[in-house]
Order: sequence, then C-alpha cells, then structure tokens
Amino acid sequence: MPVPSLVVGIAGGTGAGKTTIAREITAGVESVTLVPLDNYYEDRSGIPMEQREEINYDHPDAFDWDLLVEQLSALAEGRTVEMPEYDFSIHNRTDETTSIDPGDVIIVEGILTLHRPEIREMLDVKLYVETDADVRIIRRIRRDVVDRGRDLEGVVSQYLSTVKPMHEQFVEPTKKEADLIIPEGVNDTAVDLLRERVRGVVSGDERPGV
Repeated sequence: MPVPSLVVGIAGGTGAGKTTIAREITAGVESVTLVPLDNYYEDRSGIPMEQREEINYDHPDAFDWDLLVEQLSALAEGRTVEMPEYDFSIHNRTDETTSIDPGDVIIVEGILTLHRPEIREMLDVKLYVETDADVRIIRRIRRDVVDRGRDLEGVVSQYLSTVKPMHEQFVEPTKKEADLIIPEGVNDTAVDLLRERVRGVVSGDERPGV
C-alpha cells in the first residue's frame, strides 16, 4: 500500500470548526484518511457508568496516546489499522473497530492534536483553528444535545467545569506549536492557499510542510 504524501494535524477548541477546515483544505484530493482524536479516548470498560460520567474528558489524560502514536505511525508507513469506535452516550469505546487505510493525505483532528511532542513529530503541517468562544459553546451545545443525546443542563455544567478551564490550560497554549493559525470562517485566503499546497504535495510537485 502506498505511503501517504502528507500528514496534517488540526487542533483548536471544541466547536472551532476543525472538521470543516479539514474538509476544505483536502477538497479535490482523491484519498483522504481522517483520524479523529475523539476515537482515542481511553477504554473505560472496567468503570461503572456513573464513574465514567465524572471523568474530565477535556484533560490530556483522558486519551490513549500510546494507541494513537502506534496507529498513526502505521498509517504513515502505509499500513491499515483497526481504529477504535467511541460511543459518547456511554462514555466508552464500543466493541467494534473500523479498518482504516492510509490515504494520500492523513488528517489528525482534535482539540489536543498538537499537545504531545511525539504526535507533532509525525505531522508535516500543524494547524490551529481559532474561533470565538461564544460560537464554540453554541456549537458544542447543539452537537452534544442533538447528535450525542446529552442533557442540556449537563452539557452547560460540563462546559463551565471542565471544557472552558481545560481549553485555557491545555488547548489554547498549543497555538504556539502550529505552523499556521486559521481564524475559522474569516480566512478564505489561508484555506485556499493550504488547499493548493496540499494538492501540490499529493501530485508530487511540492514538498511537505508549510
């Protein structure tokens, strides 16, 4: 299986628009592999539901970094991996995995994508999407209540108790690790340039990096 041409990391706060940016900069690329950081929460099968509900899922310790490093390394070498599936309604992985093949471009996307140095070392391009906090909380509420079946009061409580402070302590500081900071929704020029850059690398006309 061919080795990917480019590995891109996209970080930013909850609801920042990271997935949208990923889709926009890879438009026109034939084969893209998305690796969502959310799929790599630790397996909590041995913990009762009421205890899982109390875990701070916005803290770096909530993630299985070893598995992410292992699988991202395999994808970068052109190997297929079995990516875990995560069910947010039960705060745990499911028994299912998904076979993921390496595409021409690999996108690693999540709030803490740029937090760990061993992940950053595997990225050819490091992006941080910056979006107004009011916009992010509205998107977070809509996603968690509508898509993930959460209780509105619980979502707001979680945002104030863990999401916001963890963003300030761990997520926002990773901006300094980014090659480029993209103000989501207002920087079409940056997105257009990145899209052309990605296409150039995939076609072999350019070298990886920004």
